[in-house]
Amino acid sequence: MKFAKILAWIGLLAMTIALLNGFINGSFFEDGQVIINNPWGIVSLVDLYVGFLLLAMWIAFREKTLVSSILWIISLMILGFFIGSLYVLISLYKSENDWLLFFLGSKKENLLKNQIRNRL
Repeated sequence: MKFAKILAWIGLLAMTIALLNGFINGSFFEDGQVIINNPWGIVSLVDLYVGFLLLAMWIAFREKTLVSSILWIISLMILGFFIGSLYVLISLYKSENDWLLFFLGSKKENLLKNQIRNRL
């Protein structure tokens, strides 16, 4: 789990630097127009939003409340994998080195109970 935390910290740092660079040195609308007019820019955006949707499914699954899921997912769609890295990092620390808790979140206990019940 230590390696996963290191990767999440690196992702968070990289996204922080990239976002700051974009906000300081770029123009969201001018640069965005260049991306949208480039076929590979479109591929990159589709790739990005497919990744968002896949991570959003995991967030929605593991969060305890609908409100929490919605807030995380909206944040992800606005700030990208800065939020994705932050979410993973927080989830890693909250899981207390329990991979099942990390992946399943608030659903862990119910899923394990159902698994035991199904075996009986």
